[in-house]
Amino acid sequence: MDTKVKISAVALRLLLGWFMFFDGLGILLNPNFTATGFLTNAKTFQGFYSWFALPMNIWWVDFITPLAIILIGVSLLVGVGVRLASWAGAFLMIIYYFPHYYFPIVTYGYIVEEHIIYAAVFVLIALWTPAQEFGFSGVLKRSFLGRVSFLRSIL
Repeated sequence: MDTKVKISAVALRLLLGWFMFFDGLGILLNPNFTATGFLTNAKTFQGFYSWFALPMNIWWVDFITPLAIILIGVSLLVGVGVRLASWAGAFLMIIYYFPHYYFPIVTYGYIVEEHIIYAAVFVLIALWTPAQEFGFSGVLKRSFLGRVSFLRSIL
């Protein structure tokens, strides 16, 4: 494969990883963060999203949200578990997409907005083998961790 394509694929992965890592870090370091407003003001699938905002659920949602975003970012940056992190990122982007809009109408068009674009990029990284190169995954696969079939498939 062309070197320019590999460099572009890895650069895309690193840029998205950087974006996710610092977005999650910003949420984690914000002592006032809560997803309650986001969830209770959902415009599509209100019942689904408001369930996550219930007092019995919001504590773990607020805990997991920044950690998941940070872990996705770290995974993409260090090149370990890229495929799994990319699918998780695509899932998060779809989950974050619906509360903002009265589906299918979005602010600047019809159906497509930034969460859909991010989800598409995550899917591209998950499926595009060159995007998964240049990272610590190869080192870990050659270590004792690579002998564990379950871990090898994730690495």
